[in-house]
Amino acid sequence: METVDVITPVVNDPFTFGLISAANSLSDVYAMGGKPLTALAIVGFSSCDYEPAVIKEILRGAIETLDRAGAILMGGHSFEDSELKFGLSVTGTVDINRILRTTGATPGDVIILTKPIGIGVLTTSLKGGKLKDEDMKVAVEWMLTLNDKASDAAVNSGATSATDVTGFGLLGHAYNMVRDSSVDFIIDQKAIPVLERTREMIASGMVPEGAYNNLKFLEGKIEYHAHLSEEERLLLADPQTSGGLLITMQPNKIGTFGSYGIPFSVIGRVMEGSGKIKVEKEIGTATIFLTPIMKTE
Repeated sequence: METVDVITPVVNDPFTFGLISAANSLSDVYAMGGKPLTALAIVGFSSCDYEPAVIKEILRGAIETLDRAGAILMGGHSFEDSELKFGLSVTGTVDINRILRTTGATPGDVIILTKPIGIGVLTTSLKGGKLKDEDMKVAVEWMLTLNDKASDAAVNSGATSATDVTGFGLLGHAYNMVRDSSVDFIIDQKAIPVLERTREMIASGMVPEGAYNNLKFLEGKIEYHAHLSEEERLLLADPQTSGGLLITMQPNKIGTFGSYGIPFSVIGRVMEGSGKIKVEKEIGTATIFLTPIMKTE
């Protein structure tokens, strides 16, 4: 399998940006149940604005993340750009008989999310001066968490479908899993883990443009609870960087998934339908959040 993903900086430190960007790029492979082998670096920058030392630090961070994943950087390509961008083109392998696909959810499945949301709001708040670098430690640790164990757990639990939650937000990627299908996702809004201070930042106006764009795209495709505020809707559409996996599986497989000791929450269920997402305030979904690495709201 071949994937590619490039992002703009979400933190101020070049080394940390390299760490995060590589984790984000690797996620596409893990979302399919694959194993990364090699990668090519892709970097765009203005040679008038950035010293070579900055690019070296980004690459050093990317290589460290690749080392953790057991993959090797083989080379790459740079280009002139007014805005700094970095990412990886990743080559990996996958067992064709066990590949995780975005479609395949069946009625009766539970819906699992392996990382909290709110990254887009928090990184926007950092850029806007509402948060400082030290306020981002929780979010950074989540972004640095690889989806490798979650991928293994999904494959070995017989997951019926899976994807990673990135730029289109939780709702956008969930919709991609049900569109043109005969099932609906019923999302339990109260069960979704949210990074600390995210709602505070939304209330102060720190919402990324991508969240508004995602919400506009989803018009007519999502059925919201009547009392769900616009702020909560924007949160569910918040673009994520190196987000978690969104997975569906039969309820009797949760124990197998949980045996991997990774954090996860059950955020909804799958029902017969017509390819829609329905967001309820609370449907009594049992939330399981094992070994919480960081605090969430």
